[in-house]
Amino acid sequence: MSKQFLAILAVIVVIFVGVFAFTRPKSDAPGNNGNGSSSQTSNHTVGAGNKKVTLVEYGDFQCPACKSFYPVVKQVKETYGDDIKFQFMHFPLTQIHPNAMASGRAAEAAGKQGKFFEMHDLLYENQDQWSQSTNPTPIFESFASQLDLNMDQFKSDMMSAQVLAVINADQKSGQALGANSTPTFVINGKKLDKNPASLDEFKKLIDDEIAKQNPSN
Repeated sequence: MSKQFLAILAVIVVIFVGVFAFTRPKSDAPGNNGNGSSSQTSNHTVGAGNKKVTLVEYGDFQCPACKSFYPVVKQVKETYGDDIKFQFMHFPLTQIHPNAMASGRAAEAAGKQGKFFEMHDLLYENQDQWSQSTNPTPIFESFASQLDLNMDQFKSDMMSAQVLAVINADQKSGQALGANSTPTFVINGKKLDKNPASLDEFKKLIDDEIAKQNPSN
């Protein structure tokens, strides 16, 4: 085999590898989450999860059912403290709730200034005030003012592509788990087929999971 032939063969191999790398699907690229977007999901949590249990709520701030669950979930967080970790993730049902995305943007923008759950609470507690508004943005800005946020930053973040991408990433993660309504609850990665109707029902599920994760206790 001549040196000239080997050189030509080497060039062909290099060209083939280059074409493969250039045409490789973006979902295979390093740093991509595999769904065609490099966006990361949100990470809004309360509690340390000392008992190795994480309760996730996929919620929509305009959803009346989510509002009705809000005080119960608040009781759950207060009852367990650092024993569990509670995480809220966005799942706006924009087809039926026209202000769902805007309210999610407001919460996420507040989160960039360390006030996600404070905005989360204001949105649910005052849902009747903004849910039917044709322009809820001034109301969200009044909430941001109550929380002493930097208003210029809040307005900019609320309209940013990055905030939108985070909300969309949350929604995709919920869809991957089978979520199709709100609220959807997930305990340690397992979606609940039926939402607990009371604090006692939540406690039964959480206590069972704590026992499972901590058999020696």
